[in-house]
Amino acid sequence: MIEFLFELVGEFLLQLLVEALAELGLHSLGEPFRRPKNPWLAGLGYAIFGAIAGGITLWLLPDHLVRSEVLRKLNLLVTPLAAGGTMCLMGAWRARRGDDVLRIDRFAYGYVFALSLALVRYAFAH
Repeated sequence: MIEFLFELVGEFLLQLLVEALAELGLHSLGEPFRRPKNPWLAGLGYAIFGAIAGGITLWLLPDHLVRSEVLRKLNLLVTPLAAGGTMCLMGAWRARRGDDVLRIDRFAYGYVFALSLALVRYAFAH
């Protein structure tokens, strides 16, 4: 049971770290594109960025962090929800501080990014 918790926390921290790095990069790259965009197109973009990030994590960590197939499926459901929620909390924190808030700072976009990252890891990790 403790092993599962460590594996789940490891997957969550991996996705959160990658999302935080993506957010940092998007904040720096997003400045020229400040006008409102289509939310569906933005969602597709975050899904693509998440898949790319998943591929990069496969290069760094090619094995599943969660060993059991059942627990990997549970992880596929839980971890993106937790990562999206964390990004939402980070967005609220940024807004309170008066910082710029990007779309990834909202639950839905953070969830889409984390889900596509998790799907790539689920499908292609050893």
